[in-house]
Amino acid sequence: MPGPKGTYDVLPGSEFGATALVREALLAPARLAGYADAEAPVFEATELFARGVGESTDVVTKEMFTFSDRGDRSLTLRPEGTVGVLRAALDAGLHKGQLPAKLRYAGPMFRAERPQSGRYRQFQQVGVEAIGLDDPALDAEVVALGFQAFAGLGLTRVRLLLTSLGDASCRPAYREQLAAFLDGLELDEDTRRRATLNPLRVLDDKRPEVQAQLAGAPLMVDALCAPCQEHFSAVRSGLDALGVAYELAPRLVRGLDYYMRTTFEFVHDGLGAQSAVGGGGRYDGLAELIGGPQVPGIGWALGVERTVLALRAEGVEPPAEPGLSVFVVPLGAPAKAYAVGLVGSLRRAGIASDLAYGDRGLKGAMKAADRSGAAYAVVVGDRDLDAGQAQLKDLREHTQVSVPLDDLVSHLEGLL
Repeated sequence: MPGPKGTYDVLPGSEFGATALVREALLAPARLAGYADAEAPVFEATELFARGVGESTDVVTKEMFTFSDRGDRSLTLRPEGTVGVLRAALDAGLHKGQLPAKLRYAGPMFRAERPQSGRYRQFQQVGVEAIGLDDPALDAEVVALGFQAFAGLGLTRVRLLLTSLGDASCRPAYREQLAAFLDGLELDEDTRRRATLNPLRVLDDKRPEVQAQLAGAPLMVDALCAPCQEHFSAVRSGLDALGVAYELAPRLVRGLDYYMRTTFEFVHDGLGAQSAVGGGGRYDGLAELIGGPQVPGIGWALGVERTVLALRAEGVEPPAEPGLSVFVVPLGAPAKAYAVGLVGSLRRAGIASDLAYGDRGLKGAMKAADRSGAAYAVVVGDRDLDAGQAQLKDLREHTQVSVPLDDLVSHLEGLL
């Protein structure tokens, strides 16, 4: 029986077999910047996402997996990570401690989308959130960490698109200006409804017929108030100081309603229409939307599957498991009893090792040793036990030496 539509299995050698290692690599720069691990539930009260993500978004109106529990409470599988992590941080009072509260997370998200290359109904994201301060230098750090995450994997074709979406001071006047512009366009009923709820949502419409009509639309960057202009200028100066290249994208609108001021997206041109590999922005009003105090924040989320596809598009090998160092081949029952203990001793010494299970003969066991990828094989039979020796084979150089059993672990530690 196949798995559910829009999902995939992670197994050795499968298309997304490297997802765990890619997740770790993408978060490596954040670890160096003091971001601590965070984890929120995979489901929350539906109202949290409706209020936080935005009722005008496709995520809320079309894509959420929502169900009722046994108490007839409406719950939703998380479609994104920021709202849940922020809710958890506020519940724990992190905004009352050392600021900014720096958090990093990884895990599955869920959206009822039409499955296609790089887009799944259960998908993996990694993210960071910096909560509690409105500082353009912090914005620059967060954006740079995303850029460095891709660079650390060896990707060279990821572009950073950057803009500002203003704040509560300047956005209302711009919304009115944009709404007046949209009133003069020929829009379908559904798009007109979204324009009424949030006219910025229409700018995110990817349909060519809509984009053609938006050619002369007013831009938020041209309507920024003085404080937002100063903030955006400082963010760009910070990115310049960090050596992060970016492209100004005045028409950029992310697919979530909570973004304000600094907003950005990472794209890879080798992925076709689904070019976004991650993005984020500042969300200073989100805490209040979900019933919390006034707490600013900024963060991003990066798509693991999209990153794996970007690696493939550039011909870059994804991170690999360290693999085995030693493969132990016992010959005979007493030797196997010894080998079980030897493998335990090797692992306690920090040496990745495995054992030829199944009581295979020497030929079959050595084939298994070669397939294991180990650098060394330890062959021990009953006669070897009597002699107090083991045969140590270098599987790369095809050489063999005898090593006293008592010295075997320390000898391998020296070799490795």
